[in-house]
Amino acid sequence: MAQKQKANTKNKQVAVVVGATSKWQSDGRNTKLAHGKTLDDSELPIGARWGIGGAIAQKFAKEGFFVVLTTRAKANASVMAAAIQEQGGDCMIVELDLTSQGSVATAFSTIRSEAGDPDVLVYNAGYLEGRDLPPDKELLEYIPVEMFDTAQHIASRGPFLVAKEVLPAMRRKGQGTFLMSNNQFSLRGRKRLTGQSLYYPRVMMRTLAQVLTEEYSEHGVHVANVVIDGTIDSPGTRMLPKVQKQPNLVMNPVKIAEAFYYLHTQDRSCWTHELQLTPFSTKPSY
Repeated sequence: MAQKQKANTKNKQVAVVVGATSKWQSDGRNTKLAHGKTLDDSELPIGARWGIGGAIAQKFAKEGFFVVLTTRAKANASVMAAAIQEQGGDCMIVELDLTSQGSVATAFSTIRSEAGDPDVLVYNAGYLEGRDLPPDKELLEYIPVEMFDTAQHIASRGPFLVAKEVLPAMRRKGQGTFLMSNNQFSLRGRKRLTGQSLYYPRVMMRTLAQVLTEEYSEHGVHVANVVIDGTIDSPGTRMLPKVQKQPNLVMNPVKIAEAFYYLHTQDRSCWTHELQLTPFSTKPSY
């Protein structure tokens, strides 16, 4: 059987974005849930069309990395991949289902064989479980166990499995960057309100980042938790009534991506292990 040709033919450094697409992209799940249809994103800047994941992927590609876009279905990232290639970048799409340990293992086996060991891993996976529950189902007693399980898979078990796949090689190499994209609900427990996802497990993601910092920093691996404290600009969020009334609420994903790249390029004598980003128009969450 012929060996599959390596995708990273130029042997560039490898940046993997887990969750490269956005639930709020023009045909995303949250967009369809909130607006009941797919939106036209042709007027949006290309950096905002796929949320944080898309902006981070484009940023690292522009900086000369071979970027791996992971998503549940390749079709979700095909337009983004084409955009990166049109910008002169190199990338590949790998399907990955974070609820399946086998899928995670298979995905990273593919990444290692076709791209190489990741130099940078950005964990940007999100979920919408809980968002579609009606106002009279806000209390915990109404949360289905299956919904909680999915949130745990993405926010806690998922980053644990991904870390096990990439951190050993980074440790042996004595360098690497592992960044987690989180939100303000990771800072303390809050009641889930109507229209919000079940965010309790996000606290576990932050805790995992703290643990990995203690375990792997001395081995040369930079771990950081990034708290995105606000509404991210994207096709779906841009059309929300609150954003239409207060456009200053939205955060520019291109600028968020620059913050992630800044963390990767920090001198190891002064690493940041938690970064909170908040729009100027709102107070930071605590």
